[in-house]
Parts: sequence; structure tokens; C-alpha cells
Amino acid sequence: MLGHLAGLVRVRVLRGVNLAIRDLRSSDPYVGIRMGKQKLKTRVVRKSINPEWNDELTLSVEDPTLLVKLDVFDRDTFFDDAMGNAELDIGPLIEVVKMRLQGVADNTVVKKLVPNRQNCLAEESAIYVSEGAVKQDVVLRLRNVECGEIELQLQWIDIPGAKGI
Repeated sequence: MLGHLAGLVRVRVLRGVNLAIRDLRSSDPYVGIRMGKQKLKTRVVRKSINPEWNDELTLSVEDPTLLVKLDVFDRDTFFDDAMGNAELDIGPLIEVVKMRLQGVADNTVVKKLVPNRQNCLAEESAIYVSEGAVKQDVVLRLRNVECGEIELQLQWIDIPGAKGI
């Protein structure tokens, strides 16, 4: 039954920073996350360009090479306005998971990723082990918009009976 799954990625959408204004003075933002055919979204935060979501969304990972795609929107009555987008490669997170690190001190940083032209990172991203789980803190710079960043935390979750990675 779970043989096609590699595992799960829990995406904690923490906050938005300096998001674009799409209403008169503010926006009513939410984040949509897609990976393959899966689509999830956060709740709407009313009248904020610096929303605090702290929403947890969990993606099933069948193909670890697929990108996680984020789209930020402003909720409106008839049509939601685009507020930017970004992509995230979970490959580096999975590389650390494959190491099967055991007995590592809490909050040990295993890998660091730097912003470059091929990714949407706004700042250095650390992949670390915390409470036995592999996690990654990420700040993504939104594209196709004048400003805005989204802060996330990823966590890999193994599933008993899944094919694994």
C-alpha cells in the first residue's frame, strides 16, 4: 500500500516578510504549495504584508526529484491576485536523510546551501538534525513580484512500510 512512497515532507510555512500590497493598503495573503499532483494551502491572514501563518502542510514524496512549488496569493472576493512564486529542491534534504545519521548532537548542521542564480534562496539555508529528525530552515525570495520572502521549515518523515529513499 505504501510501497510507492519514499516518505513525507512536513512543510511548516512560518511567515511572509514584506509581501506585495495587492489591496488598497495591504493584502490578505495565503500560500499554495504544489508537488506533482498534490496541492495544499495555508489559511488566509487578513490585512497583512508580514503574515504569521505557522501552518503545517504535509506532502507525500513519491518522486524526490520533483520541486516543491510555492505560490502566494491575495484573497479577494472574485479573483485571487498573484503575489509571487518560488521553487524549492528537496534533493539536498534527502541527501542528508540518506546518510542515516545516528547519535548526532541536537541541532548539528550537516549541510549548508547558499543562494545562487539556480535557486530561490534569499539567504543561507541550513540542513540539520534536531530531536532525531532531519530539518531544513529556508527563506525563499519570491519571483515575478516586486518584493517578498517566505520563511519555511522542512522536516523529513520516514514511513514504516514505505519504499524509502
